[in-house]
Amino acid sequence: MKELDVRGLSCPEPVLNLKPLCEQGEESIRVLCSCGAASDNIRRMASHYDYEVKKISEVQGEIVYELCKKLGRECES
Repeated sequence: MKELDVRGLSCPEPVLNLKPLCEQGEESIRVLCSCGAASDNIRRMASHYDYEVKKISEVQGEIVYELCKKLGRECES
Protein backbone atom coordinates (compact mmCIF):
# COMPACT_ATOMS: atom_id res chain seq x y z
CA MET A 1 0.00 0.00 0.00
CA LYS A 2 1.30 3.43 -0.96
CA GLU A 3 0.98 6.27 1.55
CA LEU A 4 0.54 9.91 0.61
CA ASP A 5 0.75 12.68 3.21
CA VAL A 6 -0.78 15.92 1.91
CA ARG A 7 -1.70 17.44 5.29
CA GLY A 8 -1.37 21.20 5.32
CA LEU A 9 -0.98 21.54 1.55
CA SER A 10 -3.15 24.07 -0.27
CA CYS A 11 -5.31 23.20 -3.26
CA PRO A 12 -4.54 22.02 -5.86
CA GLU A 13 -1.36 20.41 -4.45
CA PRO A 14 -3.08 17.44 -2.72
CA VAL A 15 -4.81 16.25 -5.90
CA LEU A 16 -1.73 16.97 -8.03
CA ASN A 17 0.23 14.65 -5.71
CA LEU A 18 -2.50 11.99 -5.79
CA LYS A 19 -3.09 12.02 -9.55
CA PRO A 20 0.09 10.13 -10.59
CA LEU A 21 -0.67 7.30 -8.14
CA CYS A 22 -4.21 7.00 -9.50
CA GLU A 23 -2.99 7.08 -13.11
CA GLN A 24 -0.47 4.32 -12.34
CA GLY A 25 -3.37 2.20 -11.07
CA GLU A 26 -1.99 1.66 -7.56
CA GLU A 27 -4.14 -1.01 -5.95
CA SER A 28 -4.45 0.78 -2.60
CA ILE A 29 -3.40 4.20 -1.35
CA ARG A 30 -3.54 5.58 2.18
CA VAL A 31 -4.02 9.37 2.10
CA LEU A 32 -3.45 11.64 5.09
CA CYS A 33 -5.07 15.02 4.50
CA SER A 34 -6.57 18.08 6.12
CA CYS A 35 -10.31 18.66 6.28
CA GLY A 36 -12.01 20.98 3.83
CA ALA A 37 -11.61 21.45 0.10
CA ALA A 38 -8.57 19.16 -0.14
CA SER A 39 -10.55 16.30 1.39
CA ASP A 40 -13.49 16.85 -0.97
CA ASN A 41 -11.22 17.05 -4.02
CA ILE A 42 -9.34 13.88 -3.05
CA ARG A 43 -12.61 11.93 -2.80
CA ARG A 44 -13.79 13.27 -6.18
CA MET A 45 -10.51 12.42 -7.91
CA ALA A 46 -10.43 8.94 -6.40
CA SER A 47 -13.97 8.27 -7.60
CA HIS A 48 -13.06 9.54 -11.07
CA TYR A 49 -10.26 6.95 -11.24
CA ASP A 50 -12.63 4.20 -9.99
CA TYR A 51 -11.37 3.92 -6.41
CA GLU A 52 -13.50 3.04 -3.43
CA VAL A 53 -12.94 5.64 -0.69
CA LYS A 54 -13.10 4.68 2.98
CA LYS A 55 -12.56 7.15 5.80
CA ILE A 56 -10.35 5.41 8.35
CA SER A 57 -10.18 8.21 10.92
CA GLU A 58 -10.77 11.90 11.51
CA VAL A 59 -8.99 13.59 14.40
CA GLN A 60 -8.55 17.31 15.03
CA GLY A 61 -9.07 18.36 11.43
CA GLU A 62 -6.97 15.60 9.87
CA ILE A 63 -8.44 12.70 7.92
CA VAL A 64 -7.01 9.35 6.86
CA TYR A 65 -8.58 7.77 3.78
CA GLU A 66 -7.94 4.38 2.26
CA LEU A 67 -8.45 4.29 -1.49
CA CYS A 68 -8.87 0.88 -3.08
CA LYS A 69 -9.02 0.26 -6.81
CA LYS A 70 -12.38 -1.32 -7.57
CA LEU A 71 -11.42 -4.82 -8.61
CA GLY A 72 -14.47 -6.60 -7.31
CA ARG A 73 -13.23 -6.45 -3.72
CA GLU A 74 -13.54 -4.14 -0.76
CA CYS A 75 -10.85 -2.20 1.09
CA GLU A 76 -9.06 -4.28 3.71
CA SER A 77 -9.72 -1.91 6.63
